[in-house]
Amino acid sequence: MPHEPGSFDPSQQMKRPDFELQYKRDSYLKKVKLHHHDFYEIYFLITGDVTYTIESKLYKVVPGDVLLISPRELHQLHIKTEREVYERYVLWVDPKAVKRLSTRHTDLMSCLDPASPRYRNQLHMSPEDQRRVYDLIGRLYGELQDGGFGGELMPECLLTQLLVEINRIAERAVSTEEDVTRGGQVVGEVVDYISEHYGEELSLEALADRFYVSKYHLSHEFARIVGTSVHRYIMKKRLLIARQLMAQGVRPSHVWSDVGFGDYTGFYRAFKSEYGVTPREYCQQL
Repeated sequence: MPHEPGSFDPSQQMKRPDFELQYKRDSYLKKVKLHHHDFYEIYFLITGDVTYTIESKLYKVVPGDVLLISPRELHQLHIKTEREVYERYVLWVDPKAVKRLSTRHTDLMSCLDPASPRYRNQLHMSPEDQRRVYDLIGRLYGELQDGGFGGELMPECLLTQLLVEINRIAERAVSTEEDVTRGGQVVGEVVDYISEHYGEELSLEALADRFYVSKYHLSHEFARIVGTSVHRYIMKKRLLIARQLMAQGVRPSHVWSDVGFGDYTGFYRAFKSEYGVTPREYCQQL
């Protein structure tokens, strides 16, 4: 086990271009906002009273569990640090790095791609799986911290082994009702609808009418389950996808209408408010 853990970093940004592994321990943590990343997050809980919201699903996480979160999934942590110290490993991996480590016969993306039948957000590990996975995590963390002879080779070798192990665990996993609490069928359906129709005109009233519920009920249940308002969720989803499109080379002047904003000015203001940079500055950073 590492001897000097870090603590929660609200910036949630990778410092390396390919991947990084963090070991963190917090005895006090303020509420974490609903957010997303441009990279895959693989999360290993060691200790803590933790519940995760990923899109419209609530996951009660227990020590030894693995959470897999893709770049397009909005998620939020709920933690009660007054009960137990919050200790975990967090692995961030750029999608390009996963593709580069994959082969024609071994697609390491299989457990990370929401479109894959192997994909699920939560994995329960057996004691044997936990031993193998945590041995690899400890060795990878040590290599990234200390290095040594072959320090430019070993981290990628260990990361590849770790991704293979997680894919094998995902292949064996069986989803059960205990794994996930779907936050009400209607809220789940609304989230799925927003994910597919983010480029269209969306509002609380229109969604309530479409799913035959009152807007007051939908507003209350959505906030309770997802952790934010319908309007805020739609905005975050649109900005998330806009950022990914710009990372793929789409110009800001074309993106705003594709993701459902009424004009460029509204998109510009929302993007800068959310990420602290303008759309053009973000593209320059890329």
